[in-house]
Amino acid sequence: MISARQIEKRYAGFQALHPLDLDVRAGEVFGFLGLNGAGKTTTLRMLAGVLPPTAGEVYINGLDLQRQPVEARRVMGFIPDRPYVYEKLTAREFLQFIGELYGMEGAELDQRIQEVLAEHALQDWANALVESFSHGMKQRLVLSGALLHNPLLLIVDEPMVGLDPSGARQIKQTFRDFAEQGRTVFLSTHTLAVAAEVCDRIAIIHQGRIAVMGTIAEVCEGRPLEEVFLRVTGSEA
Repeated sequence: MISARQIEKRYAGFQALHPLDLDVRAGEVFGFLGLNGAGKTTTLRMLAGVLPPTAGEVYINGLDLQRQPVEARRVMGFIPDRPYVYEKLTAREFLQFIGELYGMEGAELDQRIQEVLAEHALQDWANALVESFSHGMKQRLVLSGALLHNPLLLIVDEPMVGLDPSGARQIKQTFRDFAEQGRTVFLSTHTLAVAAEVCDRIAIIHQGRIAVMGTIAEVCEGRPLEEVFLRVTGSEA
């Protein structure tokens, strides 16, 4: 689903991301872990087509992201670390706007809006202004928008920030259900417990380089993920 070859990012004299390779399969939740400033968000933005790499190539479901950007973006949903919602719109109007950006219209769009609102327990708030929503409700609305066009790939940056346990559980289940349908979640998170619980494979990035990658069992070798993370990132006390 994702194939990245020697992608890197440089800013003037600063190397934010050293050349790295990534292969993320269909049907898996892939966790991307690292300290602040390690290169997580830079990588996610390049995979989502928001930020061009300085070098290297990215393929999404076999589509060249640089040469076929529109086609590649049509098969993905992207939720940045600070998603923006139009608070003067209702939830339905917000989703209508998102759907039309993807060329959806008419009865198909109306039905899909109803479905995603129901899936994320927002159906009773469909006609309420987004400005009246709690943080957790806004997170669920943004997720609804990212899933509206039935993407094959969901790229998510820190989705659990500020969520209560119920909201976090619901979103984790959404990710697992999504992967069980043969689709893919690429997830950046600071929450190691979430990665251990939800992800099929993980990578830990440190100072712009992937330090370790594999299944939880392969990476941890019987040790707690927290212990492995602190050792790999040099954060041990």
